[in-house]
Amino acid sequence: MKKIGIFGGSFDPIHEAHISLAQDALRECNLHKVILVPAKLQPFKLDKQVTPAEDRLEMVRRAAQGEENIDVSDYEICRDEISYSYLTMREMSTKYHGCRLYFITGTDAFLMIEKWMEAEELLNSYSFIIGTRPGYREDELKECMNRIKDKYGTEIININNVQIDVSSTEIRDKLAAGKSIKGLVPVAVENYINEKGLYR
Repeated sequence: MKKIGIFGGSFDPIHEAHISLAQDALRECNLHKVILVPAKLQPFKLDKQVTPAEDRLEMVRRAAQGEENIDVSDYEICRDEISYSYLTMREMSTKYHGCRLYFITGTDAFLMIEKWMEAEELLNSYSFIIGTRPGYREDELKECMNRIKDKYGTEIININNVQIDVSSTEIRDKLAAGKSIKGLVPVAVENYINEKGLYR
């Protein structure tokens, strides 16, 4: 059975840690491919100013170019509604019928998972791959994982991902301050940000 990772997020902008996590998930979990799914409207970020969806989608596409077995889906971008993960996973289940789907996320998001819309459906129906940082909320995450495994029988894989200390917030702040982001995002993404004058 083919195994496919679904990796969603605002990607505002997508950066090297995102790509690295996708690569590590591919390798460590023997996935057939990882699909990056930029969100149009994230339920937990409705009060925040987000870069236009078309720009974020294009940056994700440029970041994925040349990356083996990393694809991009515009499913959430093309919808007018809030980007609820359970709807995306339902869509991917239909599209990749017969494949095992893995939802890729980080520690902070996973710790909130039971507050998500239709969380029970997500936890009962799909496997999860969690990327972590050493020492970051480790005990809390372990406790949460054990509780969810017991309650829902969810397959949860806590991968040993490469640690890249960068965040989208940090990148936006650097750009706003006129500082270089070289090495923090793929070159093609940096070029697009400069072409469009984003985050200035």
